[in-house]
Amino acid sequence: MHNKTVIIHKIGDILVDSFHYLALFGIGATIVWSAVYDYIAMMKSGHASLEEILLLFIYLELGAMVGTYFKTRRLPVQFLIYIAITALSRHLVIDVQKVADSFHLYLLLSITVAIALLSIAILILSYTAKNFGCPEDNELKDKK
Repeated sequence: MHNKTVIIHKIGDILVDSFHYLALFGIGATIVWSAVYDYIAMMKSGHASLEEILLLFIYLELGAMVGTYFKTRRLPVQFLIYIAITALSRHLVIDVQKVADSFHLYLLLSITVAIALLSIAILILSYTAKNFGCPEDNELKDKK
């Protein structure tokens, strides 16, 4: 009975790993496809706006996140926060200009506060990872 359980776990691990790799390649290909499509559109227009350049940074961060997950099998929360900061910055620079004046100040302040809070979160995560490590690192050390 024990051998059957071991075989089932091995098959499950193979299926999960296969799904991870297939999903990562699909997500990575979608990011590259979108980035190339937008880049070609910029080249056709003859110039790149700030909005388009910031969008390319979001694609870059998404690609880095997929690459990091592919290499380490971990999804660092910092990458998601970097993407959120870039998206909020893009919104602050581009879209806030189009909002009505009465709501403009509150929107500006809320986006700025959100960026500040996310920056503080990055600082805390970086500090704790540097000084205390990750729980997964401790599990790997215990297995050795």
